[in-house]
Parts: sequence; structure tokens; C-alpha cells
Amino acid sequence: MGAGLILMQLLNGIVLGAIYVLIAVGLSVVFGMLNIINFAHGAVYALGAYFAFSLASLIGAWTGSFWIAVAVAPLGVAVVGAGIEVSLLRRMYDVVHEYQILLTFAIALVIQELIILIWGPIGKSVSMPPQLAGVIDFGMFTFPKYRIFLVVFIALVCMGIWLFIHKTSYGAIVRAGTDNRDMVNCLGINIYRVFTLVFSLGVGLAGLAGALALPMRGAQPLMGDTILLLCFVVVVIGGLGSLEGAILGGLIVGVVESMMILLWPQGTMIAIFAAMAIVILTRPRGLWGLR
Repeated sequence: MGAGLILMQLLNGIVLGAIYVLIAVGLSVVFGMLNIINFAHGAVYALGAYFAFSLASLIGAWTGSFWIAVAVAPLGVAVVGAGIEVSLLRRMYDVVHEYQILLTFAIALVIQELIILIWGPIGKSVSMPPQLAGVIDFGMFTFPKYRIFLVVFIALVCMGIWLFIHKTSYGAIVRAGTDNRDMVNCLGINIYRVFTLVFSLGVGLAGLAGALALPMRGAQPLMGDTILLLCFVVVVIGGLGSLEGAILGGLIVGVVESMMILLWPQGTMIAIFAAMAIVILTRPRGLWGLR
């Protein structure tokens, strides 16, 4: 096994981890603020991929069609998320988690069936944007330009989310609402409007991940199931409600998955869940969790 192959798989792991990070950040933000475990998060990831496919197909072969799809698809998913929060989730904030899980699981099933009804059961895909087609030669190995772009772009998005949460007045409201929503209400701030924004942001990030993954992994109706399972592992490893933990956990899971595919493909999921078990046993709150 050459060093070039190992380095290439390590980079592949970072790319996979970046996708997981983007989804897990949204999942973690929603849990941290709304205290809801969103089992529909994988379904909205798939919805983002299908929205991007439809937009790219509608615009046609124009050079910028993919970029418009990537920009608009997450907004469409965020609007869907706002509708779900206002009409359904808002009634579930003060009930036990079991009811929230049942509701979000039902929403996931509805979204999956709607995807099949609208787009059909056959998978879809789009071509790489022309500007990012081809590979970069690193000497020991070559690596697709698009995957390098994914890592850089997702890093910038995560930096933007961190700045929003930690450096803006609205982010301060979000953090205050995470700690004590009743106190925020007492200050005259409409906490439910904040909840809608946060849920829309969380599912919009999942939709963005789906749109970005479309040229690389394609879209199919059940694509959210496996990735949701992995993203829950990411959140458990990183720590519930922690943005930094979601980033660290996503990279760990991505690298473990990629390296195990190279070393022992049949044991990939075993290694991922073993890593989660080790973290739970040594740090029950996760690597960066506060609760």
C-alpha cells in the first residue's frame, strides 16, 4: 500500500467529513436551540439534492446553472423547514422527546414519499461544474478539483455560521435562547420567531449539503437514511448542541470511514460505532459537549 494511496484516502475522508459536518452542524444547532431531535434531517438533505437537480435541469446547459442551483436549493429547503416548524414542531416544544421523534420520523417518511411521487424512484445526477472538472496533480496522486472545492467552501460556511452565532446580536439571542428561552421571552423578544429562523437555518444547511453532494454522489429517495445515522454518530461524538463538536466529530467520522474502506471495507460501520462507543465511555458529553 503506497503512501500516495493513503494520502488520497485521507483527503477523501476529509471531503466526506466536510459533508457530514455541514449536515451535523444544522442538526446540532436545531437541538441546541429547540431541544428537538430532528429525525427528518436526512430527508431534507435529500430534498436539497432534488431541488438542486430540478433547478439545474430547468436552467439547462448554461455554465452557471449549477451555482444557481446550489444557491437557491437551500433557500427552498429553508422555506419548507419554516413551514414545518410553524405548523407542526411549534406544538411539540414542551412534550417529551419520544413524541418529537415520532413526529419528525413521520415528516421524514412523508418527504421521502413525496420525492418518489414527484421525481420517481430512479436516482438523479448532474455534471460537475465546468470550472471544477478535472483533477489536481499532487505528484504522488491526483485528486478531483471539485472535492477540494467542497472542503474549502464548507470550511467558509462553517466559519460564517460560527461568526453569526458568536459575533452578532442575533447570534447572542440564539445563544441566550439555548440557555434560557423563558428569560429571552421576558426581555420582549419573540422566541418563536427565533425558533423558526434557527430551524430554517439548520435544515437549510442540510439542503446545502445535499446540493453540494449531488455531482459527487447523485440523488436517490432514500439517500438521507444512512447519512442521518452517521450524522447522529457525529453529533454524539462531538457533543450535543456544540457547533465546534459537530465540526470535529464530522471530520473524525469521515476519516475513519475513508480509511476503513481502504483497510477493511466490511468493518467500516463497526469502526465508526466503535469510535462512538469509546467517546461515550470516556467522555459521556462528547468531545466538545456541554450537556
